[in-house]
Amino acid sequence: MASEECTLDAGGFPFLWLTGVKPAESVALLETYVRTADFEGHGDRDTGNGALTAIALHGDAAADRALESFLAPTQKESLRRQAAFWMGAARGKAGLSALQRMAKNDPSSDVRAHVAFALYVSHETGAIDEVIRMAHEDTNAHVRGQALFWLAQKAGQKAVGTITGAIENDPDTDVKKKAVFALSQLPGEEGVPILIEVAQNNRNREVRKQAMFWLGQSHDPRALEFFEKVLTQ
Repeated sequence: MASEECTLDAGGFPFLWLTGVKPAESVALLETYVRTADFEGHGDRDTGNGALTAIALHGDAAADRALESFLAPTQKESLRRQAAFWMGAARGKAGLSALQRMAKNDPSSDVRAHVAFALYVSHETGAIDEVIRMAHEDTNAHVRGQALFWLAQKAGQKAVGTITGAIENDPDTDVKKKAVFALSQLPGEEGVPILIEVAQNNRNREVRKQAMFWLGQSHDPRALEFFEKVLTQ
């Protein structure tokens, strides 16, 4: 694949420029490479990934339909994960709608965890709201933890509220610890004061330890001041 702005050097080989190709026909041809690729292993995996990427970059609704067909639960999980990424990265509102359905209905927790990342890379309004919903409501602790991680990369008050809510209210201690890690990923002006609060006051000993650990990794003067206060009391 190359954009129209690229200079191409075929190294002396004949170069054929095809014109008049209908986008839907192009997508249909590329689909055959995706469907015959083994996304679990190597070999033709690169051909399948290249074809999948090329489909995602088509400016035609046929690409949305093809990608959505790759998201079906009957498809391999590796293909569903890859297709979900491109839905978020390249397919706009149609991609967001597909990812919202996937986040609620895909039977695989590994795939749903990847959907959280696909929503993170989406620029559509509503994508982060769906990640927040996943952090609150997904039945799998790993998925909730991944949603919290990607929320932290976006920062913002919506993300902070969801992360601190998970620390207080999620029933799974591992998710609470992942939420503490998510706080450490926030910009220092947002994350460090909340980490100090958690380290001082959270009722869960493991959560307090985790907050202390990530404060130590922050190299923030406020964290040093907090440690001095704790150790000299």
